[in-house]
Amino acid sequence: MRTTFDFAPYRRSTVGFDRLFDLLENEMRGEGGDGYPSFDIATVGEDRYQITLAVPGYASSEIEVVARQNQLTVTGKRSEGTDQSRYLHQGILVRPFERHFQLADFIEVEKASLQDGLLGVVLKRVVPDAMRPRRIEIGAAPSDQGQIEDRSQERSAAA
Repeated sequence: MRTTFDFAPYRRSTVGFDRLFDLLENEMRGEGGDGYPSFDIATVGEDRYQITLAVPGYASSEIEVVARQNQLTVTGKRSEGTDQSRYLHQGILVRPFERHFQLADFIEVEKASLQDGLLGVVLKRVVPDAMRPRRIEIGAAPSDQGQIEDRSQERSAAA
């Protein structure tokens, strides 16, 4: 049994977190998808991540990886008539799928590769130079310093 949680009080006291609350509410409602295909998410460095999806039976031409704004979409659709086998049992799922991943700001897709039925998508955090922390040197300009001292002396005399 899933319990519901009301994010309304948090929505009222925060700014810019709407997408996060929408994701949490969708997940709690069970709108996260059916779980196919299976996937792993791992860190492969300080600013690198890898999503690995299990896509056995798919060729690279049958899979599409699209990064748009802060969302990564992986879609798979088998070509019709590619497999002429007559199965006695077909236990490996090969069905159309669409899997969405929400990406944080400044996450970009670096590359994607398919090997041995595993699709690997490498992501990298690329923070623009303007957003990176920078050290500011502290110094006093002689003309500004004199004005500040004059004002503080005027206040002392008036008191």
